[in-house]
Amino acid sequence: MGARRIRVGVIFGGKSGEHDVSITSAHAILNHIDRRRFEPVPIGITRDGGWVTGDNSLAQLAATSRLPLPDLVADQQGAKNTQSSEISSISGDSQIRDRSDTTWIQDIDVVFPVLHGPMGEDGTVQGLLELAGIPYVGSAVLGSAVSMDKITAKRLCDGHGIPIVPWLSFSRRDWAEDAAAIRARIEREMGYPCFVKPSNMGSSVGVYKVHDAQELDESIAGAAQHDRRILVEQSINARELEVSVLGNEHPISSIVGEVIPGHEFYDYEAKYVDDSSELSIPADVPPEVSDEVRRIAVDVFRLLDCAGLARVDCFLDKDSGQVYFNEINTIPGFTPISMYPKLWAASGIPFDELVSRLIELALERYDEQSY
Repeated sequence: MGARRIRVGVIFGGKSGEHDVSITSAHAILNHIDRRRFEPVPIGITRDGGWVTGDNSLAQLAATSRLPLPDLVADQQGAKNTQSSEISSISGDSQIRDRSDTTWIQDIDVVFPVLHGPMGEDGTVQGLLELAGIPYVGSAVLGSAVSMDKITAKRLCDGHGIPIVPWLSFSRRDWAEDAAAIRARIEREMGYPCFVKPSNMGSSVGVYKVHDAQELDESIAGAAQHDRRILVEQSINARELEVSVLGNEHPISSIVGEVIPGHEFYDYEAKYVDDSSELSIPADVPPEVSDEVRRIAVDVFRLLDCAGLARVDCFLDKDSGQVYFNEINTIPGFTPISMYPKLWAASGIPFDELVSRLIELALERYDEQSY
């Protein structure tokens, strides 16, 4: 009899605004995981925090997603017909559990969290897994939390000499108490256009490009729906460059890619809903620019104590040629059109192998820190 396969709990969905993207990412991971080595266990979290387990958990959550997965039912049925005895999940049929019920964690060898955004990418689930003593893919509590919070990440990077576009921040309460003063500061220090973002969010959810004072108030109100802390960034005439990072103590970077937005900027619709945007891989930039972006990506990854994986986004100022760090994503999108797996595929690591490497890195890191 062969060795027992490693049971991999793939957690997806979640309570954040990136719930739908998470489902799409999990679908891709489950389709590319090496079933000869790993036994995937899908574990869904509903929008209101309920836990869903069982073979049909992905299909159940996908039924409410605005990002359709037309082949999902067929894929899962095919998997059941060919390997039903091997990939059976914690419960035979989908089961919604009480949100305090964490019995799903029993007999899981390693977890692959695919929870983009708050309540998943920000250290919350990582803390749960640390308490349970379960290895997991990606950064630990500290790296996850500081990377997810754009304001904190920028403060740390700024203090270590990593170039950043001018920015400022304030709280929802600050705005309610003295909007006029904050508005005047934004117009004085940032000018228009500028970008307004919630500090803790991803996939461009709650991000607005602001062209005038009227749009500013509306955009801040929109961003404030997603977080109590708001970030405002100066808009520059820039190209958007991205690089994928892989590893633990000795991270490596992929080739550099460029996002060419189909909209005015790379918003949620452009990323996931329509096909108007283009991904240029590799990016058509001089070697020295590529080297600088890759250097910044690895430096930020190490500075913020990240592990496993991250996608680092940078700006290339078209006027000055300066490269700026924008943000880091510790659980980047894993959809078929996402930049993270596409960059590694172009760098020589196909999707299937990438998933295996990430699980191996999680187990390696757990062994190194266990005491």
